[in-house]
Amino acid sequence: MGTVKIAVLASGGGSNLQALIDAQTDGAFNGEIALVVSNRKAAFALERAKKAGIATHYLSAKSFPTAAAFDDALLTVLAAHEIDFIVLAGYLKVLSTKVLQSYPNKIINIHPSLLPAFGGDGFYGMRVHHAVHQSGAKLSGATVHFVTEGIDAGPIILQKAIRLEPDWGPEDIQAAVLKLEHPLLVEAVKLYCENRLEVIDNKVLIQEF
Repeated sequence: MGTVKIAVLASGGGSNLQALIDAQTDGAFNGEIALVVSNRKAAFALERAKKAGIATHYLSAKSFPTAAAFDDALLTVLAAHEIDFIVLAGYLKVLSTKVLQSYPNKIINIHPSLLPAFGGDGFYGMRVHHAVHQSGAKLSGATVHFVTEGIDAGPIILQKAIRLEPDWGPEDIQAAVLKLEHPLLVEAVKLYCENRLEVIDNKVLIQEF
């Protein structure tokens, strides 16, 4: 596999994007972040990308008359940058069937819990950590998975857990999990760029060299 051209889709601050930018600078994976797309004009992820010299695009569904028109615009932008692989890094919009079918097993997402726990519709951002805290769970963590039509239901690539301290609140859980997210996402991107991920029966097999 040649150098993989990557698009990162983000809606917020972009700390996971920054981890990928830093890893790319260090030569951690055989890929190029060629595009960053956000559905929020004020997303700091766009500023991080601009600072790194990466092309950016603001694309809001509110600017299009139909969902199909938005899908077509997104796919056009991705095609224009010859994107091979998409990373969702805090992207707070569900991708349509059309987009998913255009990139089968070529879209991954980072989620701040140990899926399938605390995943699915409505579980994003701090909502996840509040739910974990209220549940009394002893462990939490992060998951990288392929994106499918089921929200947070795609084949799991990597997971890492952390033990929760009894006196931690939701913000403490968020901070601890975020430290797991960055290296986990970088590792998943590295594995993809090395063509080492194979999906069989909804399970991801990691090929050894």
